[in-house]
Amino acid sequence: MPYINIRVAGKLSKSQKAEICAGVTEVVARVARKPESTILIFIDEVDHENIASAGKLLSEPV
Repeated sequence: MPYINIRVAGKLSKSQKAEICAGVTEVVARVARKPESTILIFIDEVDHENIASAGKLLSEPV
């Protein structure tokens, strides 16, 4: 059973999540030859205050 973790900075709409899940499921089912019913996807939305790049929080102005 494939478990797929997707972590994104910020928030996604419900429709964006649905589209991402449909697309990822299709690709994994085709490439890995796994039944779509066995594919689990977890989406983690991470607040910009909890992510840093080059030593600076993404929530900080550039």
